[in-house]
Amino acid sequence: MSRAFLFVLDSFGIGGAGDAARFGDAGADTFGHIAEACAGGRADRAGLRKGPLQLPNMMLLGLGRAAACAGGAGRFHGSLLPSAFYGAAKEVSSGKDTPSGHWEIAALPVPFEWGYFPTAIPTFPAELVHAIIREGRLPGILGDCHASGTEIIARLGEEHVRTGKPIFYTSADSVIQIAAHETHFGLERLYELCRTVRTLADPLNIGRIIARPFLGESASTFERTANRRDYAVPPPEPTLLDRLVAHGAKVIGVGKIGDIFAHRGVTEVRKAAGNMALFDAALEAMNDARDGDLVFANFVDFDSLYGHRRDVAGYAAALEAFDRRLPEALALLRPGDLLILTADHGCDPTSAGTDHTRERVPVFGCAKGMPGGEIGLRATFADIGETVAEHLGLAPGHHGASFHGVIAGHA
Repeated sequence: MSRAFLFVLDSFGIGGAGDAARFGDAGADTFGHIAEACAGGRADRAGLRKGPLQLPNMMLLGLGRAAACAGGAGRFHGSLLPSAFYGAAKEVSSGKDTPSGHWEIAALPVPFEWGYFPTAIPTFPAELVHAIIREGRLPGILGDCHASGTEIIARLGEEHVRTGKPIFYTSADSVIQIAAHETHFGLERLYELCRTVRTLADPLNIGRIIARPFLGESASTFERTANRRDYAVPPPEPTLLDRLVAHGAKVIGVGKIGDIFAHRGVTEVRKAAGNMALFDAALEAMNDARDGDLVFANFVDFDSLYGHRRDVAGYAAALEAFDRRLPEALALLRPGDLLILTADHGCDPTSAGTDHTRERVPVFGCAKGMPGGEIGLRATFADIGETVAEHLGLAPGHHGASFHGVIAGHA
């Protein structure tokens, strides 16, 4: 038996979604547009990066060919490492949010619609706000609108500290985000408030309640901390993670994986702040994984720090930093191990607004000691989960089709 490693580059879409226009995302292509901006010098930033996008290790694993599978221009071809495989996948879930993307990767598409909030101000239903203030024993709330987290903390953080009123905001995702100061309001108090709001928001089918703690003493010094916590609706059916745990395997969730799955099917959680610290945690988990185990890691900075903020240069630099560390992960692979790199949605930093973008995602990596090769355009992200399931000896699930036979050379 062997091991499996799933690395999710949060929001690293590769365009080509046939239903992108329905989401207002026609033409969105996170990878393609970042590469174009770099090639044209529009992603140069002094002290950060300069010139064409440099991702040699991901290209050797098939990223460029995956982009072509998604419908790209095919200009990113190149040589491949032995045992590399590549392709792309469509999303069939109804949303372009984090839970939908990750659940579908774990072989459980989300066919239902989440609840969302209007862009009007105030945004949240009055009866919900009244219940939150009453049950949370609050003097009131601030915000009550759609907003960027960093912007609204800078704008309302000082008033929050002065009044004790937490900051509530949302986005195009099915989410209520609650920002509060770790010391003036209290971190555990923020978590308890989020648990209360989770219960109150359940009838509205809201996907996540997110605690957004921050520190600092003024608008110019406020900074969000790594103590974010997501309170998600649990998946309605067993996911790949549940199936593995029932089979006796260990599932190590790195980053926000545990939160996304409501801590169901995750036997061990390893948190860290920032992509490089998350990479360190993922490497440690790889070392600790036994035969039959899964390490499922999310690298959130691509989305939260660069995609949503429409920071092309920052996104490009983060990709290049991630790429430079990939050889460390490859060096830990044993014969029979499977490493899959993918994404949960897009967040094209060249698009208008700050929301996720509907895109196909890359599916590429290394099947150590196997032939590898092209897996084509997959009909659903669930094919990723079913491939991991077959690789780790599970029976097929109800959604998706494994491509394990292709990469193992016996399809």
